[in-house]
Amino acid sequence: MTTENTDPAKEYQGDGSPQDVLRWALDRFHPRIAVATSLQDTVLIHMAASIRKDVRVFSIDTGRLPEETYACADAVRKTLGIRIEWYFPRHETVQKLETEEGLFSFKKSLEARRTCCFIRKVEPLHRALSGLDAWVTGQRKDENVTRNGLAMIERDSTHGNIVKINPLINWSSEDVHAYIEKHHLPYNRLIDRGYPSIGCACCTRPVEPGEDPRAGRWWWEQPEHKECGLHAGNWSI
Repeated sequence: MTTENTDPAKEYQGDGSPQDVLRWALDRFHPRIAVATSLQDTVLIHMAASIRKDVRVFSIDTGRLPEETYACADAVRKTLGIRIEWYFPRHETVQKLETEEGLFSFKKSLEARRTCCFIRKVEPLHRALSGLDAWVTGQRKDENVTRNGLAMIERDSTHGNIVKINPLINWSSEDVHAYIEKHHLPYNRLIDRGYPSIGCACCTRPVEPGEDPRAGRWWWEQPEHKECGLHAGNWSI
């Protein structure tokens, strides 16, 4: 068990590579650790499963994911033999939101969009992380200005101060693609159509040349607002 008084970043003495920090994290926290995936790519799933075949992997189905995301999930099950645990928003909350605010309330304002994200993503994540000491994410610094301050190993104050590990923090999209090609891994085919960052179908578009990777997420908002609450802020509704 980890405690809030320890600094996990000081415990780790490895070489800083994604595989090394993942091995340390899985050895240190298993079985109270899980890998979160948005099914954009399968790099972290492959790395973690290569270390522990019984690694726990979960994803959040918002109810509005693109078909390509589901296809990637199915490929993970068939080709990597990994069972993904799915978490869904509470149906009564989604029903209330859509009945009272309409199907596109997320475009009305930043507050309205965050309300939608909270219902569809943040609340299910709280359930997914319940009882864990640590979780692993695929966040990278090169994705957006909101992620410049990331650390490879940090405390997650939003989720009970559990440990959060970001093994790919210093990787580029080129590093990710090279790993996928080297290991012949499944990935979300929207990437081939100009989607370097993929969320709900209604909130994601292809990016234009020269735009940052998350420019296609909530494209009507300012760059500093482009987070859904999974990795930023204590949102509530």
